[in-house]
Amino acid sequence: MSVLNVQNLSHGFGDRAIFNNVSFRLLKGEHVGLVGANGEGKSTFMNIVTGKLQPDEGKVEWSRKVRVGYLDQHAVLQKGTTMRDALSSAFQYLFDAESEINELYGKMGDEGADIDALLAEVGELQETLDSNDFYQINSKVEEVARGLGLDAVGLDRDVDDLSGGQRTKVLLAKLLLEKPEILLLDEPTNYLDEQHIEWLKRYLQEYENAFILISHDIPFLNNVVNLIYHMENQELNRYAGDYDNFVKIHEMKKQQLESAYKRQQQEIADLKDFVARNKASVATRNMAMSRQKKLDKMEVIELGKEKPKPEFNFKEARAASRYIFEAEDLVIGYNEPLSRPLNLKMERGQKIAFVGANGIGKSTLLKSILGLIKPISGKVERGEYQHIGYFEQEVKESNYNTCIEEIWSEFPSMNQAEVRAALAKCGLTTKHIESKVEVLSGGEKAKVRLCKIINTETNILILDEPTNHLDVDAKEELKRALKAYRGSILMVSHEPDFYREIATDIWNCEDWTTKVF
Repeated sequence: MSVLNVQNLSHGFGDRAIFNNVSFRLLKGEHVGLVGANGEGKSTFMNIVTGKLQPDEGKVEWSRKVRVGYLDQHAVLQKGTTMRDALSSAFQYLFDAESEINELYGKMGDEGADIDALLAEVGELQETLDSNDFYQINSKVEEVARGLGLDAVGLDRDVDDLSGGQRTKVLLAKLLLEKPEILLLDEPTNYLDEQHIEWLKRYLQEYENAFILISHDIPFLNNVVNLIYHMENQELNRYAGDYDNFVKIHEMKKQQLESAYKRQQQEIADLKDFVARNKASVATRNMAMSRQKKLDKMEVIELGKEKPKPEFNFKEARAASRYIFEAEDLVIGYNEPLSRPLNLKMERGQKIAFVGANGIGKSTLLKSILGLIKPISGKVERGEYQHIGYFEQEVKESNYNTCIEEIWSEFPSMNQAEVRAALAKCGLTTKHIESKVEVLSGGEKAKVRLCKIINTETNILILDEPTNHLDVDAKEELKRALKAYRGSILMVSHEPDFYREIATDIWNCEDWTTKVF
């Protein structure tokens, strides 16, 4: 049974086409992975099927009365809302039903009211409340919060005070509390720690209903999906099986198309040559005309445009002094300590990965080492001759510069051709380069930020979850570049497949935290 039908969908932004006459069908129980490079339109597709965006052409049809839950990578939690309130809002439809019951009771006092009809309506609504455990909402909220480790943070905490990972967990917990028939998940593993990625993996493996999942986490995809839809060059193509199977079939189809294209191009060249040599001769004119007709009727094979592959080559400054930093009795935190007193040391050439659960202070430790925030007590001494490239986990401010303006403001000595070439090397197309940063996808924004670091001479890289939103090609290229980098690296990551080949040392911050998790 079809749950969602998308027919002949076309959409674009300005002169940039995203989809051209694509169709999609979701059947009951299908676990779909929606994949493709950054900027191909995966999040746009989700926004169209959820009604947040109206397509230029085509139609979207959901089966009747289906409840859809959407975990959006750009979703915002309202400042001033507690975690408990945010999670309880999952049951808004039940609160609305309760309000409707109260209104119906009020109408029963009206003159000429049809009491029997009103009581029947009340009965239906009351059954909805009872069957959905309306009177146990608080205990259900606390149960799911415990499962994702949010109870340790404090359910009465303002959502604006949460880390990126904690906010993602709140959105995910809210979605699971809603218990929709269909799940739409846009990069749900971003900012999640390893323990809860594993939890989500098991949840999706056992999920009976259909879901559509956007993710660049290949091991995660392979474990939870049974169908791949691939977005590329304004097309959407279906592949049965997991991601690895898709890659194998897609590569085979690509090679077959390239072979057919070469054969056809040779045939076209031969036909054109024959026509050119024989059209003037009376004896061979008919044969030339026959060849020309064949040329005119030929359906020419077109190869899809090759997307620019990112090339990340970090510029290296002169070597830093032997010690990168020394922390003495360092206690990190804001209003409350997040760690016990730390005595840490890093030497030149080390590549250290900080790992551990969300909210225990990994980003805070990075910022304390950088001197961006003051420690609660203790001190950090940094070495000399340090040229630091810092990739921050989140940039909350809106940015209405074009990509060209953004890089030019950082490197005014570059000419426009050099700016464009620098952005193209990071895997951005001409359309992306000329767009405002604000309208780019998460992965494209990350590439613009990486472009600044790559073109600055550094001897220390401080990277706070750099792979969030990056597509598969960009992630692999970043891994290669960091392995080749001769400077020092401090990195926060929740992806073992990424950091294990780079790191010389892995520091588990759970060993130092004051937090219970």
